[in-house]
Amino acid sequence: MALGVMMTSIVAAVLCAASGATIYDATLGETTEKSVEISTAEMKQVLENKTAVVFDSRPAREYAVGHIPGALNVAAKPGVPISVYVSDVKEIERTVKGDKATAIVLYCNGPFCQKSKRLAAELLEAGFTNVRRYQLGMPMWRALVGVQQIELEGLRYVLDNDKTSVLLDARGTSDLAGAKGLAVADVKKAKDDGRLPMEDHNTRVLVVGANAAQARALAETVAKEAFNNIAFFAGEASQVRGIAQGTRTADK
Repeated sequence: MALGVMMTSIVAAVLCAASGATIYDATLGETTEKSVEISTAEMKQVLENKTAVVFDSRPAREYAVGHIPGALNVAAKPGVPISVYVSDVKEIERTVKGDKATAIVLYCNGPFCQKSKRLAAELLEAGFTNVRRYQLGMPMWRALVGVQQIELEGLRYVLDNDKTSVLLDARGTSDLAGAKGLAVADVKKAKDDGRLPMEDHNTRVLVVGANAAQARALAETVAKEAFNNIAFFAGEASQVRGIAQGTRTADK
């Protein structure tokens, strides 16, 4: 199964190259699912133009720790084991106010993840008529687009459990315990002064700011320096104050 998906991905990439398309236009090219796949380029257009409701098909904690900006998440289907997790179709129906013609896009953890496929199948069976999947999911979104959004609960969870994570404050200076102040203009400098984890570009980098726009701008700038695990918090930095951060101390 894994080999088959890998070969499909390779063939899709070759076809993209042959047609003059880019990796942003690629999909897995699956033909066995009733729901249609969309590419990263299409996913970006959906989010920018708000032409569909995007649902993260993963459990609440995974969503909270990092999700595609603009995506929604609903509760799990009752009585289903976590090993075959699927979101509750009734909750999605409530979210779209009962309109089963609503354009919906689902995503989860990439090519080998089945959550979006299971949810798509249940939505179609329930009478929804416009269900698509971004099956490349979070791994390719992080690789090609770069940033994800983190919720306050997720921020707390990461800071409590991942002591290698880096907390950046886009305000430039910070009064938050453990945070490193970093303005967008100083990102290049931060690669040499210890504020960015230059020996492990997979390190979780969490960004807060005065507002969502400021935090996202810094996250996107840092992502362009080849850091691939960047998440910004869309609230205010003041909301983060008091979150347990172990032995971290303020770094202004």
